[in-house]
Amino acid sequence: MKSNSKVRKIAFVGDHLPRKCGIATFTSDLLAAVASAHPQSHCLAVSVNDIPGGYEYPEVVRFEIEEQDLSSYMRAADFLNISNVDIVCLQHEFGIFGGPAGGHILALLRELRMPVVTTLHTVLREPRIEQRRVMEGLISLSTRLVVMAERGRQMLQEIYHAPTAKIDLIAHGIPDVGFVDPTYFKDQFGVEGRVVLLTFGLLSPNKGIEYVLNALPPILAEFPEVVYIVLGATHPNEMREHGEGYRLSLEILAKKNRVDKNVIFYNQFVDIENLKEFIGAADLYITPYLNEAQITSGTLAYTFGAGKAVVSTPYWHAAELLAEDRGVLVPFADAPAIAREVIGLLRDDTRRHAIRKNAYKIGREMIWSNVAQMYMRTFECSRLEVAARSRKFLASKTLDQKPRELPPMKLSHLWRMTDSTGVFQHALFSVPNFAEGYCTDDNARAFILAVLLGELGENAESVRTLATTSAAFLNYAFDPQTKRFHNHLSFERHWLDEQGSEDCQGRALWALGIGVGRSPFRSFQMMAGQLFAQALPAVMGFTSPRAWAFGLIGIHEYLRRLSGDSLVNQTRETLTCRLMGLFEASAHPDWQWFEEELSYDNAKLAHALIVSGHATGQQTVLQRGLAALRWLTELQMSEKGHFRPIGSNGFYRRGGPRADFDQQPIEAQATVSACLEAYRATSDICWYEHAQRAFDWFIGWNDLGLELYSPDTGGCRDGLHVDRVNGNQGAESTLAFLLSLAEMQLAQNILTSFREPIAITE
Repeated sequence: MKSNSKVRKIAFVGDHLPRKCGIATFTSDLLAAVASAHPQSHCLAVSVNDIPGGYEYPEVVRFEIEEQDLSSYMRAADFLNISNVDIVCLQHEFGIFGGPAGGHILALLRELRMPVVTTLHTVLREPRIEQRRVMEGLISLSTRLVVMAERGRQMLQEIYHAPTAKIDLIAHGIPDVGFVDPTYFKDQFGVEGRVVLLTFGLLSPNKGIEYVLNALPPILAEFPEVVYIVLGATHPNEMREHGEGYRLSLEILAKKNRVDKNVIFYNQFVDIENLKEFIGAADLYITPYLNEAQITSGTLAYTFGAGKAVVSTPYWHAAELLAEDRGVLVPFADAPAIAREVIGLLRDDTRRHAIRKNAYKIGREMIWSNVAQMYMRTFECSRLEVAARSRKFLASKTLDQKPRELPPMKLSHLWRMTDSTGVFQHALFSVPNFAEGYCTDDNARAFILAVLLGELGENAESVRTLATTSAAFLNYAFDPQTKRFHNHLSFERHWLDEQGSEDCQGRALWALGIGVGRSPFRSFQMMAGQLFAQALPAVMGFTSPRAWAFGLIGIHEYLRRLSGDSLVNQTRETLTCRLMGLFEASAHPDWQWFEEELSYDNAKLAHALIVSGHATGQQTVLQRGLAALRWLTELQMSEKGHFRPIGSNGFYRRGGPRADFDQQPIEAQATVSACLEAYRATSDICWYEHAQRAFDWFIGWNDLGLELYSPDTGGCRDGLHVDRVNGNQGAESTLAFLLSLAEMQLAQNILTSFREPIAITE
């Protein structure tokens, strides 16, 4: 029966076919089901692109978002508001949106003026900090939340403290198919007369298919007519990273187990009509997935609802759906258990058919037409809830209510400054100066930038090349005999020093720590971890406070992934105590600093205490770092309100004259980074504003009103003199700007998640 819904226009935001992923299939099917059940309501899609140029979408896709472009999300929000959409139905999965933990989507939601119903395809039991922040933002900005399993509802309440009344449980939709004998479909696949085991879905190593292949020999010993069909293309992310390596390993395993005559790989992403026929041909369906924390599985829902006997590992969705004799559960990574249960079901026709009937009966509640009705009730409920609230219309945001638009990330000058050895140290205007060679300091900065660019979703291949080149440089610079890094390398590839400075060692450790803690690539993690372990002990003998500070920041990044490393934790404690001791010995009411002089990279000292105090829960350390940074930012603010760093032409000694020129890009970068860390630690918006002020120095809000950043070349000029800018665009300056821009882009999403939401209006 059709509903007379008052919901006139519904926008489904997520992926959409022909993009090959589970969310795209779900969004497309849900939109089609709602449109069919409620023809008086107009349905449209806003889809996310993960490749340049997007896809050849059907007409129902009215707007496209570029995954890593934050401004694209803001434009999508404008489109939805202008289009008078009544309801936005968001399909959320962390991996499909840009920004840290997919946080760009929060920027879109903040701008919307209509109710939002969010379907959560993943609910994490142990979220990282960024993932928790995004999930809490989704809960706050959504009028209602939809989960597909009772476990998801419980986790939302217990882990994220979502209001119970805000959560709806709606099963994963499935096609409406008849309860038919598998024999009907087998001839079209050339498997007539055989027993068909099926696994389908995008292929990746977490699917555990190797355990079914290892279970096949004992199965075939009793049922030689069995054939195992593995249906599905390799997951696009797996394909980009590793190609067909996983599929090839499975084919090799099948040959090794001598079951290759009983295994069929269909390397394709099939449409729903073909999929129904594959499912129809199956006698048993197997989901050997290895990750327990899977709250939703479309493949399981489809086969279960079609009345198939299912053998599955006990990931959350399967444990719930297959309870009470609706399927069979086996332990994770247990081939003998899979063999035992498959053989048992093939021996016992009565039990197998009883399981099929139980599943099919429950599955009738999950067909798309029923699911569409439940979603429409949720949509209507959302509008009623919003209508009951007091409304306040805010037509637009003034400049102080929205993040400033940042320059685009332009890397052309950095590529010109880099060859197969590393990043050149200096430039003559925008031309690399070969005579000055390379340095470890700049290649450490380049490696850090490469990791940040990866988090921003910049061109994967070129970014990985930069990471590889700079990581190789760091590895070559390290002397395993002295446990120290060289710093200066000539163009002829000769080291010009016996060993680099203490600060050089600290910067290298900072880069290596980020490689361990934040690089997605295992090879970088391993290489960086080995070098970090060898290079860290030397810091304990250093006297440079900046080397300690760089080391502490590197330690913090390292411990993101390896928090149980007791030696590194002890080193953090020692270096933190040293910096605290310096501050206590030097600070006075009018001089809240660690030394008697302000020189270069000043904000890094405060940054190290902030990040260490926040990570360890030591409030005294955190507050000391914040106090020092507050004093420094006030000291470096001009009477006109712009950033004025300590000049390198004399620096600033307590009681003496202050050098206001030559102002250096690394001072602005250090301040941007430290202030953003303070913002993350406190959520105090003033720190973001200090970071923005320091960043604006690059683009003209400075003593001379001149741009240091060159949008034409993508480089950054080497300094601000009393009467002009230094026209050379060296590596240190260019990397300082690019690091600042990357950090600002990463932080902008966090800022939008804390902004006051726009009130909803009719």
